Amino acid sequence: MRVRVIGIGPGGLDQLTVEAVQALRSVDAYLVIEKREDDPLVAAREAIVARHVPEPPPTIVVRDPERDRSARVAGDAEAYRKAVADWHSARAERYAAALDEAPGDVGILVWGDPAFYDSTLRILDTVAASRPLEVDVIPGVSSLQLLAARHAIVLHEVGQPLHLTTGRNLPDAVAAGERNVAAMLLSSIEPFAALGDWTIWWGANLGTADEALAHGTVAEVLPEIRAAREHVKAAAGWIMDLALLRSPA
Repeated sequence: MRVRVIGIGPGGLDQLTVEAVQALRSVDAYLVIEKREDDPLVAAREAIVARHVPEPPPTIVVRDPERDRSARVAGDAEAYRKAVADWHSARAERYAAALDEAPGDVGILVWGDPAFYDSTLRILDTVAASRPLEVDVIPGVSSLQLLAARHAIVLHEVGQPLHLTTGRNLPDAVAAGERNVAAMLLSSIEPFAALGDWTIWWGANLGTADEALAHGTVAEVLPEIRAAREHVKAAAGWIMDLALLRSPA
């Protein structure tokens, strides 16, 4: 069986590459993870497919296994890694069962690009250990690329690095001396508050009708970002936001 892992961009209907559209049209079924009943991200994927595929194949919806988030809240790094590993293992079992019932080649629609903070490829490695599986990857437009485009910026200064991390690990990156940091997976923006004189370029639900942007020093725009996050989540039913943060010279 062939599984095509297709990057579908940050959510906008037109943020797909030509290659991704061709891949969407090449498979016999789609596999989509549903995090809860009436998951708005399932509907968002269906809207992308409807935009680009004249006669879409069936969609196999797999309910996401429950994940233990207590260790993350408690700050226990080892317990957190184990919780994620257990979650990935449970996902692999559900992927395998769904793929066994698929009518042919399957497309897995991955938000943004499969290379950035997404577990699909690791999970498919686990599935491939127990059954023949051919996996190919179609890259997508990442939210990081679109953030830079929306703000018309270069993500790094001349000859300088860009540090990419999660919102959860942002304080560690700053403590380690990183001064130009892109933070994704923002479960909370409260770590920003300690960086009041840093410049921030922030965006949420990029490429969609509910897109929101903010730019300035953290101290200036943090209240605006808090309000915008609440508005975007209420309007769309979901929020995916990220930020580039750069220290003063």
